[in-house]
Amino acid sequence: MALRALRGATTVERDTIEQVTARTKELISEMLERNSVDKEHLVSILFTATDDIHSMFPAAAARELGLGDVPLICARELDIVGGTKLCVRLMMHLETDIARSSLRHVYQYGARGLRDDLPG
Repeated sequence: MALRALRGATTVERDTIEQVTARTKELISEMLERNSVDKEHLVSILFTATDDIHSMFPAAAARELGLGDVPLICARELDIVGGTKLCVRLMMHLETDIARSSLRHVYQYGARGLRDDLPG
């Protein structure tokens, strides 16, 4: 198996615990399902959030999905003029036999256009 990285992003309409939790869980679940990834193959997940998200750590939503034994870390996304607001991004590291070109990255809601060059 090779070490690979999956990318994903989502947005929220409001910075609330409920919405950040729901959208982050939805994103992680779709990334795992779309790529047929078992939790045991996860190495780590890096989350970033834009400066306008303060209600919670996105990693807390991953723990609610049973990923508490996977190394998780949150960081602040760069505050770029014109960048996508209210956005949670993640990079999921995993061990897989899937070729890099066959991985399906997931971009949801207002983040759909962030990386339209990647297979979805």
